[in-house]
Amino acid sequence: MVPDGPDAPLDTAAIEQILPHRSPFLFVDRVTELELDKRIVGLKNVSLNERYLSRSGGGAPVLPPTILTEAIAQLGAILILAKPENRQRLPFFAGIERVRYRRPVHPGDVVVIEAHVVRLRSRMGMLKGVARVDGVSVLDGTMTFALGPPRDVAADIGRPTTDLAFDAHPAELARSRAAVFSTNCDEGRQPSPAAPKLQFGTQVGGIAC
Repeated sequence: MVPDGPDAPLDTAAIEQILPHRSPFLFVDRVTELELDKRIVGLKNVSLNERYLSRSGGGAPVLPPTILTEAIAQLGAILILAKPENRQRLPFFAGIERVRYRRPVHPGDVVVIEAHVVRLRSRMGMLKGVARVDGVSVLDGTMTFALGPPRDVAADIGRPTTDLAFDAHPAELARSRAAVFSTNCDEGRQPSPAAPKLQFGTQVGGIAC
């Protein structure tokens, strides 16, 4: 049974009751702190056996920044899905912005990941995340997400958070995107002209109004 109270530590078995991800696509090894609707802290142990390590250039192996970004996304998903009413819903990226990769992460590093809620509504929200090694920031940024309708969690086992959005119901995906667009436009935010795009077309770094 997954603990429901705040500050309850979660091991891999408990995390797998919340997330559909499984090894090798599960990038959160343990949750050490959990305050529902507020913040979460988790750990990612980087080993030499990681199949995603980058070994280009003959230098020391490095954990790709995209994997760190996915780890923060998974930790944020745990925070959202830990609430019983959200347990069967699907969170997916609506945007990432102001992400900064500060320094490389190598095998043997223990990455401490923290995410806290900036804004949370019924169908969308925003999280700010930071990953640290030995107290030094290696990655930080803000992620906007949308919540899809309840679904068959068993069908999603082993798939990355950034891929699960592709199976969201088109109407629900459109409504969630519209909610995100409306929120950003209401706040007067301007799109970033140099921002890349996610594969499903949502602009990262700024949302066009």
